[in-house]
Amino acid sequence: MDPITMTFLIVGGVGLAIVLISIVVGDFLHFLNFDADGPFSLPAICAFISGGGFGGAIAASAVNGRLDTAPTVLISLAAGLVLALPLSWATVRFARGLMRMNTDKTPEGSDLLGTLGTVVTSIPATGYGEVRIHVHGQSMKFNARSEIPLVAGTPIYVIGTPTATSVEVVSTADPSTDI
Repeated sequence: MDPITMTFLIVGGVGLAIVLISIVVGDFLHFLNFDADGPFSLPAICAFISGGGFGGAIAASAVNGRLDTAPTVLISLAAGLVLALPLSWATVRFARGLMRMNTDKTPEGSDLLGTLGTVVTSIPATGYGEVRIHVHGQSMKFNARSEIPLVAGTPIYVIGTPTATSVEVVSTADPSTDI
């Protein structure tokens, strides 16, 4: 492999290494994790460096030995730029799409009122047990209290939310059946 191709491959590898290091280490040490958006964000810069390096390496290997060093480098730089610009643009668009993606709202106490569930850990008359409730299609477990003791497996209805992690419940089981 000629030195020009190898140089462009190293440049492309450095771009990938920077983004990988920032992903793995950046969350812990804030390494290379500066707050910038758009074309000067870390993913966009790394995409530009990697695209330029790998695009240049492809061009350099395609003209391998057919031209002198200077024309080979210029053609490789031009090819790298041709790949780097759209790759950076696509990276910026992808990152913006992820950051602006609509998500479901976080469940609040009012979302729990009126939901049905099941007692998971028996609820004593004077303390807390646990219930499983389905909220927005997601199964969630909460501490629960009730005016009367409820055994595990009892179907329940949420009537209150005293805290963010606890609910007040009543049984919806038919009183004539034994659970």
